[in-house]
Amino acid sequence: MKLAGLKSVENAHDESVWTATWVPATDTRPALLLTGSLDETVKLWRPDELELLRTNTGHCLGVVSVAAHPSGVIAASASLDSLVRVFDVDTNATIATLEAPPSEVWQMQFNPKGTTLAVAGGGSASIKLWNTATWRLISTLSIPRPEGSKPSDKSSSKKFVLSVAWSPDGRRLACGSMDGTISIFDVARAKFLHHLEGHYMPVRSLVFSPEPDSRKLYSASDDGHVHIYDAEGKALIGAMSGHASWVLSVDVSPDGEAIATGSSDKTVRLWDFKMRAAIQTMSNHTDQVWAVAFRPGGGDRLASVSDDKSISLYHCS
Repeated sequence: MKLAGLKSVENAHDESVWTATWVPATDTRPALLLTGSLDETVKLWRPDELELLRTNTGHCLGVVSVAAHPSGVIAASASLDSLVRVFDVDTNATIATLEAPPSEVWQMQFNPKGTTLAVAGGGSASIKLWNTATWRLISTLSIPRPEGSKPSDKSSSKKFVLSVAWSPDGRRLACGSMDGTISIFDVARAKFLHHLEGHYMPVRSLVFSPEPDSRKLYSASDDGHVHIYDAEGKALIGAMSGHASWVLSVDVSPDGEAIATGSSDKTVRLWDFKMRAAIQTMSNHTDQVWAVAFRPGGGDRLASVSDDKSISLYHCS
């Protein structure tokens, strides 16, 4: 796979752009790009020309995460104001507002069936699961303490949960913590299964490979490495390095053949899993790259967003 720059929008937001995801296409419109920023807004962009479709306000602090329902009909935004706003993509009508204690709302993702929203619980050292029919909290998956630690240990702060990812079949949830551990849960049984080890600094982004490779989990960490795990077998399959600084975001192409990363070294990199190496580096941004996202379906587009307030769109061939 190769990337070619298509379009960049400077000053897409008034402040740093922290998060981005694609809203799947519906019968009536194409897929849209959804971005969230420190400027407290969420914006929707048309997919090819990056033309601004709408700006959503409603948060009173920066937006740390956006998530799109697999139907493409609804989406959610999470903010430092401890609120998750669920809204209708086409009308911007608020569907639900989910409240959380301070610093307990970070990354979030809908499960593949769209029945549950998982929210990385930050300082609560847990993942919160919300039912998308009733918008009630249905489960809290807590990360167990390391063995041998006393309840008084300050270890819970290290289990601050930053990132979350569903497996393609919706049976497993992975979450990444500040101390570098990744925890795997059996969702149906609400049961902690095991930790995946190897990172020693915050794990800010996780993504499972699509079927048929869905045991494969990619992680991005401040230690500068991208790890590939067998999430079921607990094994570290491979590690890839090349970024000069923290790896802030990772995503896998819909065909599972390539992965993209964004880093605080201001670059976007494209990696070949079989070669375990970066095959391309894009230097469109002038500040750290907080999110990279492949467009679902065709996968012929990759978007990146940055502290430099811009959005870049690439063609993947």
